[in-house]
Amino acid sequence: MASHRSPRRNPQHGRGWPTRVTVLSAAAAGAASALVPAAPAGAEPADHKPTAATVNARIDRLYEQAEGATEKFNAVAERTGKLRRQVEQTQDAVARGQSKVNRLRDSLSSLAGAQYRGGAIDPTVALLLTEDPDGFLDKAATLDRIGSRQALKLRQLRSAQRALAQQRSEASGKLAQLDSLQSALKKQKRNVQKKLGAAQRLLNRLTPDERAKRERATRGGDRHKAPEGATPGSGMKASSGRAADAVSAAKSALGKPYAWGATGPGAFDCSGLTQWAYRQAGTSIPRTSQAQRSAGKQVPLSQARPGDLVVYRDDASHVGMYVGGGQVVHAPHPGAAVRYDPVGMMPVSSVTRP
Repeated sequence: MASHRSPRRNPQHGRGWPTRVTVLSAAAAGAASALVPAAPAGAEPADHKPTAATVNARIDRLYEQAEGATEKFNAVAERTGKLRRQVEQTQDAVARGQSKVNRLRDSLSSLAGAQYRGGAIDPTVALLLTEDPDGFLDKAATLDRIGSRQALKLRQLRSAQRALAQQRSEASGKLAQLDSLQSALKKQKRNVQKKLGAAQRLLNRLTPDERAKRERATRGGDRHKAPEGATPGSGMKASSGRAADAVSAAKSALGKPYAWGATGPGAFDCSGLTQWAYRQAGTSIPRTSQAQRSAGKQVPLSQARPGDLVVYRDDASHVGMYVGGGQVVHAPHPGAAVRYDPVGMMPVSSVTRP
């Protein structure tokens, strides 16, 4: 017997139609996309190929990151070196103190043995039996004074030894912390180097003309000689004799390569160059660009003289030496050598006269 079913009404008939249209549209879109060949993984669409301006912006940002990481690394390395020297000095002092304690122990042990052996005889009897009572009394008084002084010295040295041991422990703890921080900064530096490698690969995709234009527009090109008509230092005297000597030293480094954490004489980073130049002039300035910013009197850029330190960016992550004629000598960035560049090549944070 056949069954008869009455047709069901769809109470949402009015809303079902757009839903079916959406499903059909999605299916159509999927079918259409299947006809388009897939792009290789990692490939950039042709219309999204980085422009020269995009590449330049990336590279500039990576250079800033690299310089900031380098200066942080330099600061930690400097603090670590100081702590290591302090630890060595403390260990030497502890060793000397221990040697003194050992000598005093031997001396006190000998004295105690002599007193013990002489203790079997009453001091009054010993005085009566001695052939030289005055000499005996003098020796006894002397031995007593020596024993007291040795005991006092022993207590002082033991106290000093405890203090030195505590100092050594604290210094070792700080050194371990700084070594850990230095390891973290090395890791950060490796990450930045990876970014620089990626930026270099993008840079290599530019045409020679685009790369040359970048050099001219950003940092003035790889110039190891002063630009014609603007000889640095001409007609302008340095602020002091040592500043003049520092300028001469900086110029002697022209053409030397940039290297992470390098302070010369074969390679430099930015603050390593300025520190080295002033060291050749017999003047000590701090290691990092941030510390060099406070290493003297700050003057307006309009009053800069040869030998002044020009610090760049708000974070003071780059520094060069003003040499006159609107030029600085500096170690620019990885892959570039020490060279002349315009003083306004990037935002100036401050000018310091050591």
